[in-house]
Amino acid sequence: MKLPASRVTAFLERPDPEIRAVLCYGPDAGLVRERAERLARTVCPDLRDPFRIADLNAAALAVDPARLGDEAAQLGLSAGRRVVRVRSAGDALAKLFAEFLENRPGDALVVAEAGDLPARSALRRTLEAARYGAAIGCYPDTPRDLAAVIRQTLGEHGIGASRDATLFLVGHLGGDRLLTRCELEKLTLYAGDGGRVELDDARLCISDTAALALDDAVMAAAEGDAARLERVLGRVFQEGESPVSAIRALLRHLHRLQVLAARTAAGATLEEVLRGARPPIFFKQEESFKRQLGLWTQERLRSQLDCAVRAERNIKTTGIPAETICREAMLAVARSARRH
Repeated sequence: MKLPASRVTAFLERPDPEIRAVLCYGPDAGLVRERAERLARTVCPDLRDPFRIADLNAAALAVDPARLGDEAAQLGLSAGRRVVRVRSAGDALAKLFAEFLENRPGDALVVAEAGDLPARSALRRTLEAARYGAAIGCYPDTPRDLAAVIRQTLGEHGIGASRDATLFLVGHLGGDRLLTRCELEKLTLYAGDGGRVELDDARLCISDTAALALDDAVMAAAEGDAARLERVLGRVFQEGESPVSAIRALLRHLHRLQVLAARTAAGATLEEVLRGARPPIFFKQEESFKRQLGLWTQERLRSQLDCAVRAERNIKTTGIPAETICREAMLAVARSARRH
């Protein structure tokens, strides 16, 4: 069974009792872990219970495939169903899971965790097509999802947040759900129960300096400031950000500019466009966005988006150093902006 996004929350709270195996996969490793644990807790609230929790990894199952069925069929020494957790699952386990879902030994729930699996993935297709299996994609939070996570986490401690602080958090968290929650928990300790978070508090506590630098690099590229881009991009890579993440940040920003440029072309004033932007534009970036919208048209943005997409593909397929491809793509944007 392939779960659409609209059904995921309800399924995580109360999984169909007929489902015997669930695959959580996707690029957001923190969200994969969070959802796998939520599913496991619906069967066994204490994930440290050695009598009801079996923890396996793909390497162990490769050596001893029968262990999956054996663990699922084993009777717990305490009351209640068992959970079998499978870490680092991949396509090599597709046949094993197909056999398990056909025979369904015991009554344990198997919860598998995997990385980003393409639509053609054998393991993903096996779980999506199975009557007694399910697959849940785990992708980075959208701004709306991230805002909800921020409100929930702060709300649990009775902490309020200003609009500017919330916008800052939405803009600089969200690549990994686990890291997002860790940063927010740190912020709750700083603010204290019943406290309030202002912009300066958020900037002080959130340690994602690589994300801050990456944001600065993207803005420099779109403004045509090649010198600042070179300087900041060096810091981005030094702090461990991947070239693919940088290219994807550029793609998101160019796409956002294209949406705003379309509204300008339709007759809206610059102030109306900026005021109506969703997610809202961080107030300290408003002047930069005004400059960028004066430099770019929809057609030229479309051309740069195509170039950025090719750059990401080349990073993954050509063997050319990824940082070189990323740097050239972002400098091409800066040169194009500067020409106009």
